[in-house]
Amino acid sequence: MSKMDPTQPKQTDRNETGATEAKDADRRAAETQGGEKSSSAPEPAGTAESNEYETLRSDLEQMKDRALRVQAELENYRKRVAREMADERRYAELSLMRDLLPVLDNMERALEAAEKSGEAPQLREGFKIVVDQFQGILQRHHCVPIKALHEPFDPNFHEAILQQPSADHPPGTVLHVAQSGYRLHDRVVRPSQVIVSAAPVARKNGPKENNP
Repeated sequence: MSKMDPTQPKQTDRNETGATEAKDADRRAAETQGGEKSSSAPEPAGTAESNEYETLRSDLEQMKDRALRVQAELENYRKRVAREMADERRYAELSLMRDLLPVLDNMERALEAAEKSGEAPQLREGFKIVVDQFQGILQRHHCVPIKALHEPFDPNFHEAILQQPSADHPPGTVLHVAQSGYRLHDRVVRPSQVIVSAAPVARKNGPKENNP
């Protein structure tokens, strides 16, 4: 029977060492796989549902805001259309009034001429009746004369055709109405043609005479 060399490692030790190394390798591989699985694990169900809820709530708020804006725009459009239709009805007779006023002007001139002549009192009375009826019709349709005589000049309602110096009235006062103006409701049909006062011209003093 041969004797074993004490310098050579035992076969059993080598087998045990290899088995230990294999176990360590398997353990490291298992830990690596476990770490990968834990890092790629899905979020909990509660977190995913919470995120989805927040997204839906944000979308709903945006839709509500858009709906409110659209509703406000529609309401503004409805009010604008109603206002335009009301103005159209309110001032529908504006052009007709402009066409009728020259006829009234001619009748008033004829009445004024008849009153100055002093002749044909029946004709004068007839002109007066027609003028009064005409003015009554205009007033029933809310077309009324513009106040002008002795009023401060207002370019919104008056048209100055002449300035006349006056010491009896402040500058810018209507002294005479050449043609009456009219307004329909608050809109001018035509302005009053007027003569407006101006400051009186200062007289220059002549050279003083030397007494002998």
